[in-house]
Amino acid sequence: MSEIPEAPAQGQLRRLNLITLLPVVAVGGLYLVALDAESWSDAVVLGLGVVAALVSFVSWAKGTLARVAVPCLVITAGVWLFGVLGTGSGKAIFGLSIVGPLVVPRLGRHRGAAAIALVAYVALVGAARFLMTDDDPRRVLITYVIVPAGVTAIVTGLMFPNKRFYDVVHDLEESRRHEAELAVVRERMRFASDLHDIQGHTLHVVKLKAALAQKLVHRDPGRAEQELHEIHSLVSDTITQTKELVYAQRRLNLPAELENAKNLFEAAGITVHIRRDADADGRAGELLGQVLRETTTNILRHAEAGEVRITLSESGITIVNDGVPDKPLPELSGLAVLEQRVADNGGKLTVDQKNGYFVTAADFPSPGPETQEAR
Repeated sequence: MSEIPEAPAQGQLRRLNLITLLPVVAVGGLYLVALDAESWSDAVVLGLGVVAALVSFVSWAKGTLARVAVPCLVITAGVWLFGVLGTGSGKAIFGLSIVGPLVVPRLGRHRGAAAIALVAYVALVGAARFLMTDDDPRRVLITYVIVPAGVTAIVTGLMFPNKRFYDVVHDLEESRRHEAELAVVRERMRFASDLHDIQGHTLHVVKLKAALAQKLVHRDPGRAEQELHEIHSLVSDTITQTKELVYAQRRLNLPAELENAKNLFEAAGITVHIRRDADADGRAGELLGQVLRETTTNILRHAEAGEVRITLSESGITIVNDGVPDKPLPELSGLAVLEQRVADNGGKLTVDQKNGYFVTAADFPSPGPETQEAR
C-alpha cells in the first residue's frame, strides 16, 4: 500500500471527516452490536469488528492507514465469518464494509482486482449461511449475500473518487509549493543579477582608475590623488548601493548612470558621443539605466573600443561601440538576464554584432511600462 505525504489541505479535509463522521460510525457500530448480540461473547466479537473499523477510520484520517490495514482487514473479515457461521448476524459486515473500502483504493496497484475480491469474499462467506440454516433461502440470500455484498461494493465504489479527490488536492498543494519555490529562485536570480550589476561594474571602474593613478603617481601626483579619492568615493557608494539592494531600496538613476558611463569611458581613453532626444521616465528609466550599466561593463571587459555612441529617447536607449573582434564574443550572461527582465516589463532588448561594431538597444512601447500598468 502506498502512503503519499499529505499536504496541509489534505490533512484539514481528513480532520473534518474525522470530526463529522467518526461519531456516526461509532454510534452506528455500537447500535448494531447491541441489536444483534445474544451473549457477551457475541458482543465481544462483534464489538471487535467495530473497534477495528474505528481504528482504521482514525488512521485513514491521519494518513497512517498502511500501519493498521492488514490487522484490521483480518479482524473484520474474521468477524464477518463469525457473524455468518456463528451468531447468524448479517450486521457483522459493518466492520469489513468500512475497513475494506478504506484500504482497497489506497493500494499501489491491482485496486480493481482487490475490490472485486473483497466483494466476492463478502458474498461467498454470506452464501455459506445456506449450509448452516434451513431458513427461507430468499431471506438468507438477501440478508447475508445481496445486502452485505451490495453495501460493500457501493461504499468501495464511492471511495475510489474520494481517493482521486484527495490526490487532486495533493497535486494542487504540490503545484503551489513548487510555484513558491520557483518564486524564491527567481528572486535570488534577480538579487544576484543586481549584485553583479553593482559590484561587477564598480570593480571594473576601480581597476581602471587604479591603473590610471599608478601611471600618474610620479608624473602628476595631484591627479593621482584625485583618482584615489574617486576610488574611495566609488567604493563607499557601492557599499551604500549594496545595503539598499539588501533592503530593497535600490533605484537606478538614468542621468547619473549616463554621466558615470561617460566619465568611465573617457577615463579609459574612449571617445563618447551622447545624443539625448528626450528623458526617460518611470520604470523604463530604471531598466534603461541597468542596460547602460551592463553594456558599459561589457564594453570595458570584452571590446577594444575607441568610440562609443549613446542615443537616449523617451522610451529607449541605443549603445554602439567599435573595437569588436571578428571572433564571436563570449556569452554575455548579464544582458541575457536583463533581456528577460525588460521583456517582463513590456519592452525589448536586442544585441547585434557586425562590421566590427556591437549594438545594444532597449526599447519600451510608448507610453512606458508604468503607464500601461496603471491602465
